[in-house]
Amino acid sequence: MSLTPLLTRGGAALLGAATLGGAAVTAYAVRETRQFVLRRVEVPLLPAGSDPLRVLHLSDIHMTPRQHRKQEWLAGLATLRPDLVVDTGDNLAHQGAVPFVTDSLGPLLDVPGVFVHGSNDYFEPRLRNPLRYVLPDDGTRHTDVPQLPWRDLSATFTEHGWLDLTNTRGRLHVGGLDLAFVGVDDPHLEYDDLGAVAGPADPAADVRLAVAHAPYVRVLDRFAADGHDAILAGHTHGGQVCLPGGRALTTNCDLDPARARGLHRHPAASTPGDPGSAWLHVSAGLGTSPYAQVRTACRPEATLLTLVPRGR
Repeated sequence: MSLTPLLTRGGAALLGAATLGGAAVTAYAVRETRQFVLRRVEVPLLPAGSDPLRVLHLSDIHMTPRQHRKQEWLAGLATLRPDLVVDTGDNLAHQGAVPFVTDSLGPLLDVPGVFVHGSNDYFEPRLRNPLRYVLPDDGTRHTDVPQLPWRDLSATFTEHGWLDLTNTRGRLHVGGLDLAFVGVDDPHLEYDDLGAVAGPADPAADVRLAVAHAPYVRVLDRFAADGHDAILAGHTHGGQVCLPGGRALTTNCDLDPARARGLHRHPAASTPGDPGSAWLHVSAGLGTSPYAQVRTACRPEATLLTLVPRGR
């Protein structure tokens, strides 16, 4: 009897199994984009005797009008009753997304807040080779596409009292604390103007917070050297497609993958209290590009940062 039919059938079976396996992995990766989680983190940086300050860190929402589950989950965050909201950009992914972002935020817009924009607030997303999300950054920036209505988003935020930290400083009094802020425009597009905000953080403030969309090392180095207590950023999506256990393969910037999400120090080797070091919180964000709606071992997230007194 000829072995050819058997080999042919065996090859077809292997191909079929591989196809099914690939489909299962893809289905899981798509499903994970809707498995939103709230992370809770304590950060010891308040003066002794201060009451805790609850900071809701939002990033990389990448909203489109039909993302109803994301909109409902985001709206539910108002029940956390944070003292401060920090939005680190990439809220938009569609020309009609602004009202869906603002409606989802709802009562959170009445909470003191600060924000910066990311590249996906400025420019429409476009279909690209998905491998580019895990390959090293080649420096290409797609600014030859229509702009998104980021000005409308900025206007809505500022009308509700949120501070626009685009290459500037700001101040808020929240929970009996004097908060000093500094922020830059999107470093991924090289819109950041560090010269405009460089200089020592205000020593008279109770807390000194720095904000950027993309955590490029040049920006983190400047903020840490200037004495800011903590830096909040997004952009990385936590790696988006991670190895089991959440190990990131890339950050889409020059930050090391080990710090693609979560709370760390900058510089990385520093310990709390070292001169020139700061806490660094990178959010894995709530969304993805509409043309790469997959996540593996990296669920979409928002983070409730509870700032507590130093030494706690």
